[in-house]
Amino acid sequence: MKNLTKESILAIIEKKDTVLLATQKKVCLPIINRIYQKMKYGIKFDDIKVCGALVIDGHHRYICSLLVNIDIDRAKSSKTSATVAFNWQDVEFVEEEWDTEDKIKQLNELDADFNNMSIEEITEIIK
Repeated sequence: MKNLTKESILAIIEKKDTVLLATQKKVCLPIINRIYQKMKYGIKFDDIKVCGALVIDGHHRYICSLLVNIDIDRAKSSKTSATVAFNWQDVEFVEEEWDTEDKIKQLNELDADFNNMSIEEITEIIK
């Protein structure tokens, strides 16, 4: 699965026994594809933030952890009165790139540092 789609992602999510709910209405497919490639390679990421059965922060990382079938660490967080839960089928998977080239470079540098790798190794993974 090089380029994931909403359909391919939902097909995998639906096979899982327990899935946390989303608290944001949209996610970005290009971001999911980059993180998926990294996780598939074994790159580690920061914890996601959860409140009960809700993903508060880390939606893209959480989706990718389900796709790669790895456990991602969870940190307890809180929700606000404005927090709304969404089933993944109701979340919009946007094909528009949300990150700039500079942001992608910055995230790749952080991932390289966090995983004790070179930026060139990270860049090669997401080609």
